[in-house]
Amino acid sequence: MTAEPSVQANASGTSLTVQVGGEMDWQTAAFLRERLLGEITAGQRCVVLDLSAVSFCDSAGLNVLLWAWRRAGQAGSVLVLAGVQQKVQRTLEMAGADTVLRVYRTVGEAENALDADGA
Repeated sequence: MTAEPSVQANASGTSLTVQVGGEMDWQTAAFLRERLLGEITAGQRCVVLDLSAVSFCDSAGLNVLLWAWRRAGQAGSVLVLAGVQQKVQRTLEMAGADTVLRVYRTVGEAENALDADGA
């Protein structure tokens, strides 16, 4: 059974932290795309997806992450990931997505890196 997905956003300064919770799979992909689209196109320069509450991610969930990264780039934003659990990190690594998506241990670390980059 798929855990109910959740998406909550919190803007601070020039960055937007979007906490995603539950499972990212074929059953939740459409919901996540819809919710993330609204956040990604909100005009924030930097978007940090906090995945610390994501318990599972399959290929459909991975597709959502890559789609969000592309949409953010098209909107002139930088999107990074933070708080990725080991099972989700392994999915990113097996697919090679960790070479495209920037991953940080914590939201704070991601925000500091984005500030240092001038993003």
